[in-house]
Amino acid sequence: MSQTDRLLSSLTADARGAPPSGIVEVMRHGHGKPGIVPLWAGEGDLPTPAFVHEAAARSLAAGETFYTLQTGLPEFRAALAAYHDRVYGPLFGRPFEPARFLVTGGGMHAIQLAVTAIAGPGDEVLVPTPAWPNFAAAVGIRGARPVEVPMRFGNDGFTLDLDDLAAAITPATRAIFVNSPSNPTGWTADAATLAAILELSRRHGLWIVADEVYGRFHYVEGRPVAPSFHHLIDEDDRVIFVNTFSKNWAMTGWRIGWIEVPTALSETIQNLIQYSSSGTAVFMQRAAIAALGDGDGFLAEQVARARTGRDIVAGALEASGRVRFSRPEGAFYLFFSIDGEPDVRRLGLRLVDEANVGLAPGTAFGHAGAGFMRLCFARGSANLQIAAERLKVWLDNGRSMG
Repeated sequence: MSQTDRLLSSLTADARGAPPSGIVEVMRHGHGKPGIVPLWAGEGDLPTPAFVHEAAARSLAAGETFYTLQTGLPEFRAALAAYHDRVYGPLFGRPFEPARFLVTGGGMHAIQLAVTAIAGPGDEVLVPTPAWPNFAAAVGIRGARPVEVPMRFGNDGFTLDLDDLAAAITPATRAIFVNSPSNPTGWTADAATLAAILELSRRHGLWIVADEVYGRFHYVEGRPVAPSFHHLIDEDDRVIFVNTFSKNWAMTGWRIGWIEVPTALSETIQNLIQYSSSGTAVFMQRAAIAALGDGDGFLAEQVARARTGRDIVAGALEASGRVRFSRPEGAFYLFFSIDGEPDVRRLGLRLVDEANVGLAPGTAFGHAGAGFMRLCFARGSANLQIAAERLKVWLDNGRSMG
């Protein structure tokens, strides 16, 4: 046995079983390639706006560099409550309570806290797929089992069959993960679907982990926010919301987010934060407060750019006649299949070499993603037009473009 094998064998099975990212292989293959248009990662190309990082700089200049409350600054939690009041309206007939919100080190930390609170060895968590792989991985690292519920793909894109979801529930099921609008498919649950999922959770005593990170990236006219469990829940419903500042306000590198829980869980989550991150830096929270209070204009710009980007890439791929997809109602991804290209892992590498465009293989998002590719269109029009033209030429005749 080699030294590496001896060291690895001494780790826990859950640690050894943590899956590698299916996106990283393509990113490594294309990293540094001259002229490549990288659309593989789930982030836009705009930097954090000045008013956000200036708030952080003021905090640092004021000497706010000490330990702080694990729950988050009171003004941070109040800002989140006010933001939710503005976006979703009153909860339970009254304003949102700041006690529902706790600061996290990004959306991934929020997910880890949620999973730690509700699932452990021997438990199962239902995950409609294709889905962002990190949630299922977080469940597995806890010793629980993620159970894929494959969504169905048809003329209207991906849909969740509620009978399939109900049939997947077993005595070991503890929770349902719902990401709407969805990464990678753009699937956006309507209010009736959310209500049916909520009723399932009530009937079986299950938790719902609601990932509504892309809720503001919604392209249905007259509806600036996607349907949400916020519009449906009662005080005693078992719903935990996980969210991040990464997408709305171009803060992917900041690693700050929030978890929203029934107030009865607040102290428990605070304890979990104490033993995971011990809190989030004050200067980051000051930046987040600025984003919540003054970021509506920037967010509207981001959504408008993404809508334009969606139409650019969708129009080019539709013209090829070789691609199947449905224009997404939400998020900022196009999830599509190409006729005659079933091996999407290899296809991702080929598109880097032959079209100079970086996409993520659908197999990174669960078994239901087989045969699909994910393209992030939260980019400027010029880059997307270049990528769209390269993909169209490749689809038409396979000719390599630099």
